[in-house]
Amino acid sequence: MAKPSILLIPGASGLPEFYDSVMDPVTAKGYTIRGLHMRSVGLKAGIAREGVPPSMYDDAALIAKEVEKLADEGKDVILIAHSYGGVPTTESTKGLSKEERREQGKSGGIVRLAYMTSLVPAVGIAAMSVLGDAPQDQKMDFRIDEQGWMHHNDVSKAAAICFQDIPKEEGEMWIRKFPPHSSVSFTNKLTHAGYKTIPVSYLLCEEDLCIPAQTQKAEIELIEKESGKNVDVTYLKAGHVPIVSKPQEVVNWILDVAGKH
Repeated sequence: MAKPSILLIPGASGLPEFYDSVMDPVTAKGYTIRGLHMRSVGLKAGIAREGVPPSMYDDAALIAKEVEKLADEGKDVILIAHSYGGVPTTESTKGLSKEERREQGKSGGIVRLAYMTSLVPAVGIAAMSVLGDAPQDQKMDFRIDEQGWMHHNDVSKAAAICFQDIPKEEGEMWIRKFPPHSSVSFTNKLTHAGYKTIPVSYLLCEEDLCIPAQTQKAEIELIEKESGKNVDVTYLKAGHVPIVSKPQEVVNWILDVAGKH
């Protein structure tokens, strides 16, 4: 059986190259894996895109377009989403699951969703509302510019929340690499819940301060309730960005998820 193709959807302000620490070893195992540059993410550190900041729906459309290209080649696709990426990933799946495409007489399609300490809302809920569950001292301090792009106001605080499991200086270095992120994308409500019909795996990062473990567990309960199926859960003692603090463990998880195909 052919190996599935993997698309990795970064978190807020996440560039595809940030994930090379896990994508390169997965590629070495014979898988095709590629990270997507979300439209809601700026061009590079401190540099936003021109024009109106894109929405979560723009991100979902980009993911759907890339999935459709692979599916039309007859390939099975796994979507791996990190953090904010869980929302547009969930939104993007309409009509693109392998089962739905088979019913249309087409081959290929999405065979699994894999969430890595992600935001996974219910239909009608936006990313911002899910993050609202975090304690006040664990919420980011953002500045929104005149165009609607989010910038980190406090690099030290952001690093302490996102990268608390690596040295402080290294965490702050990562925050400074982040491009601005579209603020409107966090307010767009989910309209389609792909997790209702597509098998789900979840990497639950138990030490995450940005999306606390209790929030992640509530999301898993939501998925299981809505789908009527168990979520394949892997627990990892790591913070919000395990690709930096525990890259080998993330590689192992991705390979395990891909092996379930």
